Amino acid sequence: MSHFTDLAHQYIDGEWKPGSGSWDIIDFNPYTGEKLASITVATADEVDRAYRAAERAQAVWAETNPYTRRLVFERALRIVEDREEEIAETIVAELGGTRLKAAFELHLAKEFLREAIQLALRPEGRILPSPVDGKENRVYRVPVGVVGVISPFNFPFLLSIKSVAPALALGNAVVLKPHQNTPICGGTLVAKVLEEAGLPAGLLNVVVTDIAEIGDALLTHPVPKVISFTGSDKVGRHVATVCAQNFKHAVLELGGNSALIVLDDADVDYAVDAAVFSRFVHQGQVCMAANRILVDRTLEEEFTEKFVAKVKTLRVGDPADPATHIGPLINSQQAESVSSLVDQTVAAGATALLHGTVDGNLVSPSVLTGLAADAPVLSQEIFGPVALIVPFDGEEEAVRIANDTPYGLSGAVHTGDVERGVRVAKRIHTGMIHINDGTVHDEPIVPFGGEKHSGIGRLNGDAMVDVFTTQKWISIQHGRSRFPF
Repeated sequence: MSHFTDLAHQYIDGEWKPGSGSWDIIDFNPYTGEKLASITVATADEVDRAYRAAERAQAVWAETNPYTRRLVFERALRIVEDREEEIAETIVAELGGTRLKAAFELHLAKEFLREAIQLALRPEGRILPSPVDGKENRVYRVPVGVVGVISPFNFPFLLSIKSVAPALALGNAVVLKPHQNTPICGGTLVAKVLEEAGLPAGLLNVVVTDIAEIGDALLTHPVPKVISFTGSDKVGRHVATVCAQNFKHAVLELGGNSALIVLDDADVDYAVDAAVFSRFVHQGQVCMAANRILVDRTLEEEFTEKFVAKVKTLRVGDPADPATHIGPLINSQQAESVSSLVDQTVAAGATALLHGTVDGNLVSPSVLTGLAADAPVLSQEIFGPVALIVPFDGEEEAVRIANDTPYGLSGAVHTGDVERGVRVAKRIHTGMIHINDGTVHDEPIVPFGGEKHSGIGRLNGDAMVDVFTTQKWISIQHGRSRFPF
């Protein structure tokens, strides 16, 4: 199944075919530069075919017993377990994920498949009282119909499954567009697993394409009712606008600029470990990454010394080598932009305790300190291995600095007093925040999502039922109504 060429097709209405566009998306290994596959892009016409196939298949699927629907996800879980090594190798090759990162992504993907099995049986109807005598009010939970899913390049297998499996389990059909840098892990591999698990044709369609080819066709098409998008806030703003204009519900999981706060009573060694992982996992290409590390001034010297020492031990190199901590960034544009951001920040007066170098798409870690309070780098998301250490005086200032960003996705507070940590956490404007832990967490039944520019809506658990089903009121008048005329 790791044969890239076998999966280098569009998957529409149960058929594997090349796209009919006039150009190809080339899938590269970001570490070796080797060409893994080329996929002829899907056109707007194929997007239409995918949505129409989904619409046809969904009507039957919605009527399928949820106990039967559930079996598909039980089989899908077994397939992922049986082929874990192969899928891990595909993640390493296509997105430059380290072995550790691939294992982390697969662990979560399996957890979300387990949750999808449960979700099939989760929707419940209600009977509500009425002020009208003899009236019975029923509220049904029904599938929304067809869902469009747009997934990113950093955790493509997980983040596609995370929306696709629950949407399908709840009786919907899906059209999935993976990121063009990860068309296999984020798209056709997911389709292959579900096809082998017995998902009926037409319920999941994968279109590998680009805005240059299809424009907004994925968003403006009349069939989908919900669009689940994971990506940058810039694109997210566009998705939200187009969805609103077309009366579609958008669920947006966007970027972050999370703060990991080290209070004056924290366990410094433990905070260092949490901060290094939270910043450098998957080369820092994580929306929940600890972009800013805020340290009480009384601990700044000790923390910084230990942090830099630990970062120096991280091995940068071949992601296929189990000893590697930091593999390549996804493409050369990302590598260049991260590198020039570090150079600009240093030129503007910051101190580089470590100044990363670039070798192909490999970017070694940078640790910057002495930043001006208004340094642009402090308010943006850095999708790369760059740590910013910012001292503060007391928790009031920590809260103010943590909130001084357009984002609000994750965060962490380190302290010897858990309840003090919770008091601080409550004051940070963020969707998720963790006491005495890292910033990078996702669990199947806990509401996942951000505030401010980090997104709209929540995924996981009951939130999946809210997003991928709708409520329908059916009333029954027992006896006769009286009409005024």
